[in-house]
Amino acid sequence: MSSGSQSTGADLCRLPTAHLGQPAIAWRSALSAFIGFTLCYGHWCRIAKTIQDLAISMTIQGTGWKHDFLLALCATLVVLAINAISGFPTIADLGPDNDSMLRLVEVRDLLAGQGWFDLHQYRMGLTGGFVMHWSRLVDTPIALIILAFQTLGTGTAAAERAAQIIWPLSLYGLTIFVILRASRRFAGADVAMPSLVLATAALFFLGTFSPGTLDHHNVQLLLTAASLWLLMEAPFWRPAALLSGLCAGLTLAVGMETAPYVAALGACAAVLFILDEKERLTARGFGIGFAATASLVLVATISPAEWGVAQCDAFSAFQFVIAALSGLGLAAIAGLPGQSTAGARLVSMSALAVAVAAVAILFFPQCLAAPYAGIDERVRTYWLNDVVEAQPFLSVAVNQPKLMAARYVTPFIAILLISLQLRSRRLRREEALAAVLLVVAFVVSLWQVRGSTFSVAFAVLPLSTWIAGIRLQASAAQSWRISSRIAAAWLVSLNATWAGVAVAAQSVVQKAPAGINSDADHALTCSKASDFSELAAMPATTVLASSNLGSAIVMFTGHRALAGPYHRNVGGNLAMLDAFMGTPDAARAIVEREHVGLVAICRGNSEEMSLAAEAPTGLAARLLKRDVPDWLELVISTADKPVEIYKVR
Repeated sequence: MSSGSQSTGADLCRLPTAHLGQPAIAWRSALSAFIGFTLCYGHWCRIAKTIQDLAISMTIQGTGWKHDFLLALCATLVVLAINAISGFPTIADLGPDNDSMLRLVEVRDLLAGQGWFDLHQYRMGLTGGFVMHWSRLVDTPIALIILAFQTLGTGTAAAERAAQIIWPLSLYGLTIFVILRASRRFAGADVAMPSLVLATAALFFLGTFSPGTLDHHNVQLLLTAASLWLLMEAPFWRPAALLSGLCAGLTLAVGMETAPYVAALGACAAVLFILDEKERLTARGFGIGFAATASLVLVATISPAEWGVAQCDAFSAFQFVIAALSGLGLAAIAGLPGQSTAGARLVSMSALAVAVAAVAILFFPQCLAAPYAGIDERVRTYWLNDVVEAQPFLSVAVNQPKLMAARYVTPFIAILLISLQLRSRRLRREEALAAVLLVVAFVVSLWQVRGSTFSVAFAVLPLSTWIAGIRLQASAAQSWRISSRIAAAWLVSLNATWAGVAVAAQSVVQKAPAGINSDADHALTCSKASDFSELAAMPATTVLASSNLGSAIVMFTGHRALAGPYHRNVGGNLAMLDAFMGTPDAARAIVEREHVGLVAICRGNSEEMSLAAEAPTGLAARLLKRDVPDWLELVISTADKPVEIYKVR
């Protein structure tokens, strides 16, 4: 489709169909009919019609940022309507999303008066709790939403529910907007419709932006995508490079998972300047934004007493020093005279890279090892090795083919498209930047599946460009071959298509082997507030339960949980393993030592089944067989309930 077309827009909204090929019109008509029926169910028809009318008027005005913002808003409202009609199922049952549960607990603690710099989780782990590695940067907007609704007279539960809906869906809409803008810059043409559909579907099926999702991965995806888009925009909008560095600094501050993408973005800014002296302002702006953000984050989120302490898994002195040195160094080199040749710029940037590496090696050698290199081996064996988001590609491919198909196929196709493009011509600046981030994210996903959240989103750029190109051919010359190509391009570009293919193939061949302790299994039971209602009614004490029940216990009840699925809770998790895998007498000694008052068992929880299989004579195995030691007493009202509770005599 040509860049000057005024009629392209969201297929999720009823927009004019002029200049579209007949297959595209048919496809959009079918989807519009389905969406229209969905939205008109209940009381959403008026809202949908209003948004559609607004979209039509904005489409007529042009294809600027306002147009894309409106399309993103339209897609967000559609997803909101779908969730509202179905009763917000991801809030009613958070499933295995332990991070969102504990994030809400952390926000509650902040609102209840816990110190801004105090990130202790006092109701989990051994006595005194442990310090979480998360950032207050994510707690703050969630807390503000809750406070705003409470100020309006809303009860606490309703205010929290509002935050669980508003926060992730706001991030969802903003991420779609960023992807739309980046897709336009990547393609150099109007690709709004395919970009919107692919982005909306990809992010929806990732589940990262579902209502109730309060963890930090959605924030990181938004900030990383925004940093990429703004770096692409830098030659056309002067503040873009500075804002790109700011977003890169923020995403690093939120969590260290994005360190590879931040490093890639910084390297791109440096290489652009090495290759072209005209990129001087881009390099300088990115460097200043990155260094300034790191400084502000240090002051705003870290206690002055901790400024000299290095934490490898959270923003601290280590991240600040590296960010400040690399950011200011990049800005300084870009501002130096005598950098008129590519050779001189290469020498300067190489010297900066050596200096940054030397500082990291000399002053922070402990942070150069693998992220979980120092974790206790038993915690690694019985917990970390079965965390879904930390699984490598081969494990996912063997144990969870549906997840593999949904997370890896579309990024791989996008990389193939870029590779084929390289055979015919050099990539433009914007294409090269997106290609670098896509490849880095895909490589990270081969190591840990969590990287696929980024690669699936970045894949939208080349995939939407590919579809738009075929649609342009269809508008010029109608034929059944081009129509077939359009249909095929749409199908292979949707990650949901590949997930469906994997499910169908699995049902035909055989059931794939399931991990005995995977987070997907934990979604089956014991993840709703009603499952913990009886436990919540009991006097507060310390509860011995499997690690994947820890977050739910502290969220739905007033108790302390000994174990929790967090790598810093080593003491509490080891105590749980010793108790559940040890003999009843050994378990009793741990229970007395840790002042445990209740033991909770979730029948069907694969973690407990795994521990029972490893230790057939241990406490977990005996309780699953209803062989209760004499120092425990079953609470009769919880028998055969999702969560069975035993009192310590």
